[in-house]
Amino acid sequence: MKKVLLLMAVVLFSGFIAPPHRHTRHHHSMRHEFRAEDKMMLISQLKDSRENLLKSIAGLTDAQLQYKPAPDRWSIIENVEHISIIEKMLMDTEKNLMSQPADPAKKKDLKYTDESLLTMVEDRSKKQKTPDFGMPKHNYASPADAVDAFVRQRDGLIDYVATTKDKLRDHITDNPNIGTIDAYQLLLFDAGHTARHIKQIEEVKADPGFPK
Repeated sequence: MKKVLLLMAVVLFSGFIAPPHRHTRHHHSMRHEFRAEDKMMLISQLKDSRENLLKSIAGLTDAQLQYKPAPDRWSIIENVEHISIIEKMLMDTEKNLMSQPADPAKKKDLKYTDESLLTMVEDRSKKQKTPDFGMPKHNYASPADAVDAFVRQRDGLIDYVATTKDKLRDHITDNPNIGTIDAYQLLLFDAGHTARHIKQIEEVKADPGFPK
């Protein structure tokens, strides 16, 4: 199972282009344990992206939520379902990473500051192909059910971050596509991924054929 999750994470991250590695001094949050301010920042990112998503879709009809600008483009609700699918995969990957021994010596190899990671994943100037496992499955009876599932899952993740004693900064993984990141940044990636798809949702809403 761990190998499967790692492979899925590799495929997901391969869609994002990592900037060239620079041997510069890393942001201080990369050189310390999981601090109170780190926890607050991650919770803020997860909450803000949740609320921004809900604001983006508030008041929309089922016809608007299910509108596809083109056959090969996602509807708003398909974006929501995709966010949930990727978040579940990241949460499972996080759990497996935390079950392995900590390796704080690898902190020197971390590729990103937290800020540069968010900038990279939120950038929609470079469109990426979604791996098959991340494609919307249309498993919900209604758009409202898909939204409710996202909220429940995100709230559970926020609760984990708020209450965990896990040292997220000491568990580090080497991803062949995105580089070396820690368990904290894996969840930060999730928040940035949500923000990325909020931008895509706004593009759908701006489409000339979007139902009025």
